[in-house]
Amino acid sequence: MAVKIRLRKLGRTHRAFYRVVVADSRSPRDGRFIEEVGYYNPYKEPSEIKLDEEACKKWLKNAAKPTTVVAKLFKITGITK
Repeated sequence: MAVKIRLRKLGRTHRAFYRVVVADSRSPRDGRFIEEVGYYNPYKEPSEIKLDEEACKKWLKNAAKPTTVVAKLFKITGITK
């Protein structure tokens, strides 16, 4: 089972916000997930990013691959370098 850390879209049209979740790579974007590790709201000024650092590091250590956007969020928050 390939595990990815990715965004789950919530909210309404043109005002979406995202939850950062750990999910099986075969499940749909807004489908089943294993664990929720944070959220990202790009419409606040400045953007609001809240991540559970310990859970993110645990999943990265267990070979979960972050998507490109989530990897950028990790760099912004200092989880990865």
